[in-house]
Amino acid sequence: MESVIGALITLILMAFALGMDAFSIGLGMGMFKLRIKQIFIIGLTVGAFHMFMPLLGMATGRFLSDQFGTVAGYAGGILLIILGVQMFISGLKGSEEAILAPIGKGLVIFALSVSLDSFSVGLTLGIFGAKTVMTIVCFGVTAAVLTWGGLVLGRKMQGVLGIYSEMLGGGILLAFGLKLLLSF
Repeated sequence: MESVIGALITLILMAFALGMDAFSIGLGMGMFKLRIKQIFIIGLTVGAFHMFMPLLGMATGRFLSDQFGTVAGYAGGILLIILGVQMFISGLKGSEEAILAPIGKGLVIFALSVSLDSFSVGLTLGIFGAKTVMTIVCFGVTAAVLTWGGLVLGRKMQGVLGIYSEMLGGGILLAFGLKLLLSF
């Protein structure tokens, strides 16, 4: 039971780190003065993508783990470190700008762009055999809530928090990547 709670806490922290992209971009998109119904739909769409992409990554990761064993485990840890460093550097540069309206194709592109990193994390989690349902529910719900929060906050304030939220997310992923590498 205790290991399930530990796994859940780890997944929630990872989901939080991955959802920070959606939060920070949502801050910028919140400047579009979206209606509450649009904000709700955007959050659901991002949440759905944050469920599908790690699921796809987990399936791929399990296949790689079965085929390549320990080497795949090292690759997963390195992948998380690289992803975390990239997010952190992106946050430092402050290059997170919303250039597409979150409607129609723009919404799909937005949801896909902020969930691509969850494919990579899903790949790592698949290699390590994480619980699939618990993972995708944590990732999806967290991403939806963070997206809603970013959009609503973006309606009220400038995008200053976006830079720091991306750096926080990158730091969390970097820490988990190091933890995975050091456990071997």
